[in-house]
Formats: sequence, structure tokens, C-alpha cells
Amino acid sequence: MIEKELQYAAHNYKPLPVVITKGKSVYLWDDKGNRYIDMMSAYSAVSLGHGHPRILSAMMEQAEELCITSRAFYSDKLAPFLEKLCEISKMDMALPMNTGTEAVETAIKAARLWGYKSKNIPENQAEIIVADGNFHGRSTTIIGFSSDDEYKDGFGPFTPGFVSVPFGDAAALEAAITPNTCAFIVEPMQGEGGIIIPHEGWLKQVQQICKKHNVLLILDEIQTGLGRTGKMFAFEHEIDRPDGLIVGKALGGGVMPVSAFLAKKEVMELFTPGSHGSTFGGNPLAAVIGLKSIETIIDEELIENSAELGEYLINAIKSLNSKYIKEVRGKGLWIGVEIDPEYATAREVCKKMMEKGVLSKETHETVVRLAPPLVINKDILDDVIYCLKDTLMEMEKTGA
Repeated sequence: MIEKELQYAAHNYKPLPVVITKGKSVYLWDDKGNRYIDMMSAYSAVSLGHGHPRILSAMMEQAEELCITSRAFYSDKLAPFLEKLCEISKMDMALPMNTGTEAVETAIKAARLWGYKSKNIPENQAEIIVADGNFHGRSTTIIGFSSDDEYKDGFGPFTPGFVSVPFGDAAALEAAITPNTCAFIVEPMQGEGGIIIPHEGWLKQVQQICKKHNVLLILDEIQTGLGRTGKMFAFEHEIDRPDGLIVGKALGGGVMPVSAFLAKKEVMELFTPGSHGSTFGGNPLAAVIGLKSIETIIDEELIENSAELGEYLINAIKSLNSKYIKEVRGKGLWIGVEIDPEYATAREVCKKMMEKGVLSKETHETVVRLAPPLVINKDILDDVIYCLKDTLMEMEKTGA
């Protein structure tokens, strides 16, 4: 299967050498019948675990009734979903999409539209501030404001109108604001950047600065949202609500892409028929799955589980005191273990953990990402901790 995939699939990913055939809850199985603990949860898209019975039941029931109509007609499923999404996020209105990238593109359009219609920025002069080390998706517009040259190589020219400042630096943000600045789009905690957690108080400062200068604060919570960091949304660690919010991944319950851009009414009401859309966005099947995903997170107290077990896992990894570990960062069940490049790469650690029954994936060659389904329990995490400890001890002995 690996050889055939390499033959027919574009080489735009570099998977670990394992062929997955089955998943259930926090476990995955390969084509040889070996079982693994999933510590990736598909970049947080499988926060409810693989094949959650509530999600599958809701999906099958709706699939037999109605799946797709496009937004050419109203459906009886979209309004309850968006109402719940707005309720938990404290936003006024939502625009449903499919993938995270689509939701980010929607946020960009909304920010510029607001800039021209409400802030009276001169036509085609709107600026959006972003953060160094960001990851918001892979469309040409989005990679154009990435600070990672690997994402941009060979894909220019890029869309103008973006300014980048250091992540976690409120003073730099304020210095970059001009009369043409319409928004600051940022992850409250960076994922692909290596699980980077800003200093306490930064987001609150950012909100105050944006309000002072009449700039929209739009948070990308595609990975951090829906319980991942021990709160429903990462912004809840510091502020009441942003002006705009981007959500996805876990919203699809691990079975299909579901995303949305949410915002205050004065931002969202500027969209008019034909100004934006998506054939699949907000379809009845996606709406049912999105609503059931939110209800499951709340009913099964997965946010509390993330907060409690995340703290436990971080402390346990820190206590390993391995020379291979340079730093441990995280919030909730969203943890980055930075490997000292003097001794090994993160990919080497991930491959050896895979051989011992734990699946994770490196980011930026130096960080092992640990982000299991939120349904995981302490006993399974103890197995993961033992696996990591055993892996690092073995590498120290062999000098690998």
C-alpha cells in the first residue's frame, strides 16, 4: 500500500511508515493487526475519538433522510447547529463552511469588507496583521502571509495586504497598526509553529489594543477550539470573546469536514446574497454532525477531562528529566515536547514510539506533538508516558 500510494498520490505529505486500516476511540490498527494509541487525533479533528457512537448514529440517521441540498434552500438542521455554535462562542452570527482553510478565507473577506464598509478604509488599501510562525491553511492567499519559506516556495506571486509581527509581542502589534488596518488574525496558541503558548496576559493586551485602534480581533481556533486546551475555546483563558472566531476540525466529529467563521453582528451582516458562499457549507448532514459534536463535548465533560489530564501529562513528561527533552509546552491535551536537535530529531522519536505502539507526528523537525482524542483516560496516558520514557532511555543507551 505504501509503494502504491507513493506511485499514485502526490508527495505532499511525509507519513510515518504505517498503514492504518481501523480506528476505535483512542486506538488505531494497522494492516498487520497491530494496535496503537492515537496521540495525534488527526490534528485535533478526531477530538471525540474514532467512531464515536453518538456521532455515527446521528450521521447515519440524517444520511437516510437528507445529506446535501446547497444553501439554495433552507433546511431544518442548519439553524439549530448555528444557534448552538453561537451560544457556546458568545458570537452573534455564523457562516458555515467545510475546511479550516475555507473558514480562514471567509474571515479574510469579512475583515476586508468590514474595513471598507464600516471603517471607511480607501478601496483596495485594507491591511491585515498576522503573526510570525502562523499556520492558517494552504491556499495561495494564506501561504502568502506565512513566515515559513517552505510553504511558499514555488507558489507566488502572493496576495498583498498582510503585515506580520512577532507572535506574543503586543507592543509590536500596536506599532504595526495604521489607519488602513482592519484586523489582526491570529492563533491564540500556535499549533504548527510547535505548540507555542504566549505569556499570560498577552491576549488580553491584544484585545485592548485592537479596541483602542478600531481593529477587529479575529482568532483562529481551528485546532485550539472545542475543548482542546482545557476550555471550550482557548480565548476563554483570558478574554470574554473576540470580534471574530474561526472554528473547524473537531466540529466534524472525526467523520467529515465542518468549519465556520463566527463574528459579531456588525461584521457578519455586511455579507449579502452572492458575496460569499459554499455548495457544501452548512449542508444538513454537516449541521447534524456539528451539533452532535458540540453536545457530546459538553455532555461527556471532555473539556474538564482535557484540562485535568493535560496538566497530568505535562508534569509527567517534565519529570522524565531526559537530556533529549529541551522543553515541554502545552495547554490541556495539546502538548509539544521539544527534542534537543543535538541528540535526535522529533521524527526519530516518533518512529521509535510507533514501534512501541504509540502514534504521534513531528512538527518542524524538533517537536513531538501529543494531542490525543479528548476521550482518553489516565491509564492510557500512563502507557504513553512509559512509551516515551522507554524510547528516550533506549536512544540514550544506543546513542541514536
